Amino acid sequence: MSNFSTRGRVLTGVFSLAAVGAVTAGVAAAQVPSATEARHDARPAPAVVQVKTLGVDAASKAAQAALDAAEKDGQKVTVVVVARDGSTRVVLKGDGAGPQSEESARRKAYTAVSWNAPTSALAQRVTAPGASLRDIPGTLFLAGAVPVAVDGAPIVGIGVAGAPAGDLDEKYAAEGLAAIAGQLK
Repeated sequence: MSNFSTRGRVLTGVFSLAAVGAVTAGVAAAQVPSATEARHDARPAPAVVQVKTLGVDAASKAAQAALDAAEKDGQKVTVVVVARDGSTRVVLKGDGAGPQSEESARRKAYTAVSWNAPTSALAQRVTAPGASLRDIPGTLFLAGAVPVAVDGAPIVGIGVAGAPAGDLDEKYAAEGLAAIAGQLK
């Protein structure tokens, strides 16, 4: 390959990846049933699907309640509310919160809403060596977040980071949930 120019090596790599992709897509298409075949009945799949999320007022109220609880205890934290699809609904960074706390809170919230469980419970599941849930991008299996569910389905996660222990972060996240619990329907 030393006789190839840099451009030649790049083009060879691009064409090789395209060929592998085409073969892989063809194999995958041949093995995966269509959406119609996968359904157990003859009804067509809906064209529009509604997804519930927490309104900005309720998300802000939850985040503020979590931040207030932390500040009452003298903790400098960041609170992030994340929707089920991973989009950020609200970020409140307390005065003096560490620079890493926003990303940590976001990832904790996403983890909680993804598995509909507090991250303290999830952290216990990833202690075994080898590949596990902890390898999924965007997640963080440390205590500090709770899911918000409606009719048993998670709609957002409230994540907190910055306190000296995850159990404190999770306590503040739970305070945020408690502040809006009566509004969830």
